[in-house]
Amino acid sequence: MEQKGLFARKALADFGVADGNRAPVAKVLGPVSITALGIGAIIGAGIFVLTGTAAALYAGPALTLSFVLAAIACALVAFCYAELATLLPVQGSTYTYTYAAMGELVAWTIGWDLILEYSMGVAAVACGWSAYLNELLKPAGLDAPPEFLAATGTAIVRADGSAGVATGNLPAALIVLAITLLLILGTRESVRLNNVMVGIKLTVVLAFVLVGAGYVDTANWVPYIPPNSGTFGQFGVSGILHGASVVFFAYIGFDAVSNCAQEARRPQRDMPVGILGSLSIATVLYIAVAAVLTGVVPYTKLNVADPVLEGAQAIGLGWLSLLVEVGALLGLTTVILVLLYGQSRILAMMAVDGLLPGVFARVHPRFGTPWISQAIIGLGVAAVAFTTPLDTLGELVGAGTLFAFILVCVAVIRLRRSEPDTPRPFRVPHVPLMPVLGMLACLGLLAGLSLFTWVRLAAWIVLGLAVYALYGRRHSRLRRPDGGAA
Repeated sequence: MEQKGLFARKALADFGVADGNRAPVAKVLGPVSITALGIGAIIGAGIFVLTGTAAALYAGPALTLSFVLAAIACALVAFCYAELATLLPVQGSTYTYTYAAMGELVAWTIGWDLILEYSMGVAAVACGWSAYLNELLKPAGLDAPPEFLAATGTAIVRADGSAGVATGNLPAALIVLAITLLLILGTRESVRLNNVMVGIKLTVVLAFVLVGAGYVDTANWVPYIPPNSGTFGQFGVSGILHGASVVFFAYIGFDAVSNCAQEARRPQRDMPVGILGSLSIATVLYIAVAAVLTGVVPYTKLNVADPVLEGAQAIGLGWLSLLVEVGALLGLTTVILVLLYGQSRILAMMAVDGLLPGVFARVHPRFGTPWISQAIIGLGVAAVAFTTPLDTLGELVGAGTLFAFILVCVAVIRLRRSEPDTPRPFRVPHVPLMPVLGMLACLGLLAGLSLFTWVRLAAWIVLGLAVYALYGRRHSRLRRPDGGAA
């Protein structure tokens, strides 16, 4: 194999080569914990925020169909992730898969893209966490001053009515730092806390569905598909499609599960269970919440930041409203945990390959975690969450995710052709049909993004290519005379 070209691929066997400078990561994750990590990443801001917007503006009660369509698109990609996670049970997720399938330059580009996706995603969720925490504490008079609840420089109004400027979003930064410390201290401890929070979160969602089902007014479901307003995407069949493109981002997170393959006890069995299981559970819950929510509140009244809380309040049970607030807070916490976890593992794998400084790959001898990588990511994301507005943070997350999804589908096809005899514990059925359908679904959703989002993404990629040219290409282990052996 040519080792010096920009598109030189890393051989599958090389991914199993141990690095003598790194302590082995601890294999502590079973199928239940991996599934819980997936649920923790998926069920968060999407179910507590996007359901209302999509119903009120695009799909109406037919939001349930929007969730089904989005789930189908995600399932096509999830099957591809499951095959690759068992074929290459190491850290790095999409970055690792593209390195094996399409070569170093493409791998670097998607790795750099994932830095943006995960970092901005964590910071955005942390800002939402800050707002939910403040609302939860407000009745007890423990809410924070407005100066510390918004991005740096944001205009605010103090309790006395005077105008001011925000210093920064302090709770958002603090939750990122707290979760970072937890992740440094050990994967097992982090997963145990995540399992507890996911259990509580699922209890909250199920309580809303089961209690709310008794308060559904079926008249709110008529018409099930509201007539189109005359504009494409506003109700009617096109509204269902538009709603699917919106709620698709509620499923983002199952891809982060693939980062834990190297810490899975039996990745060939546990990874497909975790990836497909978490997506399936989330889909059922999303559809159930959407049906109950549009049944207890007319869809036209759901364009609010906290639609599930709106539904709980419409039911009129105070304890249920409080439970929903707590569930939303825990839901956002688990998203922060899983995304921070995944980001550090991607950076560690890029450092192992020499494309980033080796310090990112250093594993703590006691805790068994890439602690320096985790700390740098945590400090950087905390600074972003403290200073940057929520709307700016959220713009690029979807574009980066869809870009990664497309490359995962391509990687399955390429590796089936280049490595046809390599055993695959889990296989995507009907290749190349299913991966191609997954690519087309993602391309359709990408087409709906704004030009401004594309410009920002392009600027970030150009910056990444400059870093690669100045550092990564010069230090790549694949370019060494020994072919990158440890």
